[in-house]
Amino acid sequence: MRSMIINHTHLRGVGRVSFENLSCVLGGRRILSSISGEIISGKVTAILGPNGCGKSTLLRMLAGFETPTAGRVWLADRDVTDLPPYERPMNMMFQSYALFPHMNVWDNVAFGLRRDGVAKDELNQRVEDMLQLVQLQKFAQRSPHQLSGGQQQRVALARSLAKRPQLLMLDEPLGALDKKLREQTQVELVNIIKQVGVTCVLVTHDQDEAMTMADRIAVMSEGSLLQVGTPNEVYESPNCRFVADFVGNVNLFDGEVTEYEADHVVVSSASGDFYVGHGISGSLGMQVSIALRPEKVVLSLEDPQKKNNAMPCVLEDWSYFGSHTSYSLRVEGNRRLKVSVTNTDRDQDHENLEEGQRLWAHWEDSALVVLTQ
Repeated sequence: MRSMIINHTHLRGVGRVSFENLSCVLGGRRILSSISGEIISGKVTAILGPNGCGKSTLLRMLAGFETPTAGRVWLADRDVTDLPPYERPMNMMFQSYALFPHMNVWDNVAFGLRRDGVAKDELNQRVEDMLQLVQLQKFAQRSPHQLSGGQQQRVALARSLAKRPQLLMLDEPLGALDKKLREQTQVELVNIIKQVGVTCVLVTHDQDEAMTMADRIAVMSEGSLLQVGTPNEVYESPNCRFVADFVGNVNLFDGEVTEYEADHVVVSSASGDFYVGHGISGSLGMQVSIALRPEKVVLSLEDPQKKNNAMPCVLEDWSYFGSHTSYSLRVEGNRRLKVSVTNTDRDQDHENLEEGQRLWAHWEDSALVVLTQ
């Protein structure tokens, strides 16, 4: 086992992938719009976006299954744009897993190594190492149809890692699993990838999956790359309305900057004034949007007596989710405000609330994000 980890560790720093001005036009429709970026070596990068945004097309271009209309792909310092998939030191795992039904688990993992002509002793050692890594040694002689969905996923991962790729690409790898198994497998999958040390690109439309598994998230929409950052950066500091709205739940209010200072701004909207406790890049009178995450809002039965950032509201309805309760409230301007409250106690206040009840919503000055696009 130790020799396997050492053999993969030498790839750290090699699996850096960059792409410049990648474009793709198919049937007169623009799929990718001259995007550039970098996949950092040794990290898990999630390409996140809605269906049809171009994320799978980008992944297939990195793997060599699609040819860009324009632009280049680099692996470390090598231009691999014109190389076919089988000549790129990369491996791609598809949502279907593509296991061979007529082969047992051991032979599925060994398949790529046999095709590459790996010597028998080394092949045997690599397969055993991979089965140990994914904890499937005792299932080595089983057929894929005798395994659970999560076990099949681990076989596909072992087969991909056995060839020691510099870059591992996962296209919606957990989409076939049910919710509970998917959440469990997310953690297992990341632990295995981290242990091996391979660079990984994950394509998903599931924001929770991206937040759980990735070191960095690249958010895409309509063929464009909108924001790249850590999960915390993308969630807490979105750079546009689309990212704020797509990643997690958010309240968005349109307004105008009516007070502009170095240490704060005030944005006036139809629902009231928002006091932002930091300066922004902009000017007085500019049109902006305010983003406020539901979990940043505090609900009170009484007026909190705050100078800023407190709104009277009317309770419309609520939903209990076990770990938290989600409230829907109506504020001035006939706008809806979403609030999420963690259920820290077994007896929660919502049992005593009624639809139409008047409440107060308030939040800290630092909770607001100003979006200019």
